[in-house]
Amino acid sequence: MAILGFTWYYVVVFLAVLSVLVYVHEFGHYWVARRNGVRVEVFSIGFGPELWGRHDRFGTRWKVCLVPLGGYVKMFGESMHPEEDAEEARPLTPAEKEVSFIHKRLGQRAAIVAAGPIANFLFAVVAFALVYMAFGNPVPLAVVGEVIPGSAAEAAAFRSGDRIVAIDAKPVATFEDVRKIVSAAAEVSLRFSVRRDDVDMTIVAAPRPSPKADPAAPRIGLLGIKPNPDWVDYKRENPLSALWMGAERTASMTGQILSYLGQLLAGRQNAGDLGGPLRIAQMSGDVAQEGGFSSLVIFTAMLSINLGLINLFPIPMLDGGHLLYYAVEAVRGRPLSLRAQEYGFRVGLALVFFLMVFATWNDLRNLKVFDLIIRLIT
Repeated sequence: MAILGFTWYYVVVFLAVLSVLVYVHEFGHYWVARRNGVRVEVFSIGFGPELWGRHDRFGTRWKVCLVPLGGYVKMFGESMHPEEDAEEARPLTPAEKEVSFIHKRLGQRAAIVAAGPIANFLFAVVAFALVYMAFGNPVPLAVVGEVIPGSAAEAAAFRSGDRIVAIDAKPVATFEDVRKIVSAAAEVSLRFSVRRDDVDMTIVAAPRPSPKADPAAPRIGLLGIKPNPDWVDYKRENPLSALWMGAERTASMTGQILSYLGQLLAGRQNAGDLGGPLRIAQMSGDVAQEGGFSSLVIFTAMLSINLGLINLFPIPMLDGGHLLYYAVEAVRGRPLSLRAQEYGFRVGLALVFFLMVFATWNDLRNLKVFDLIIRLIT
């Protein structure tokens, strides 16, 4: 039973999450390509030998392959280059050029390439919105989770687990209610009605002003408490507000990822924290077991943001690399030479391979796989 549980949570769930993300990404390319009149020859989930496949009425081969770690969309004429036309044994007919990727306008090619990452971001927005509508948006209640040392809350003897029911006789229910009152009352004594271990009591505290760089800026009161993650309520949102919140969360997470990468390049973050497929498999299994379906959907949305953002990096071989080539083409008025593109592809392939090896090494080290192997052989 343990083996079955491990297989389900850490293998099947991981492959299902990955397949959904790959499908979303590749479908973005496929959908925009079809709308621009490009003939799509293959839509594949996975690589290697084909396990299942069929042709649709447009001639596209939809298939699932043996190695489910990725996927691709193959478009007619995608691997061609204008310089090759004169060298081909059989030049393309006008009808073939009409459905060839490389013969589309620059803007059309760029839209097709960008559609994959954009689809990942849109998927994240919709996934977050569905969770907010079906399961609700988690709202922290007015319960103290942590008291920050040296804060006004510590000086006033707040404790973890205290439930704040009113401030200056004004009822409060959520942590946001507390924050709004406290932030507007720097250095003002407030009377907190608190329930501690089923006993009602009153605590008087004066929020301390936050440090500010601009002397003209208003002072913000800081009490020095954090919400208790075990005390949350769930508020279901209507479709419009859910979509707006999903877009906000997607934008916020994108900014956080970019900030982390900037700190990583500046040496202020540890590169050992970067994870690869093994870490993702572990996290997806843990989330599925501990958080349930809604948490797994949120985790999948977060991975979708990461996938979309990574693919926009200007690295040859990734979508961002192709977009970089198109930007150069727009400036020069003609594409880069085949040799320049080939060198770029080799550099991009080497960089992606290095990042994969580095991330997998981190996974093996952080998951203590080497320690397990040593224990097995000694």
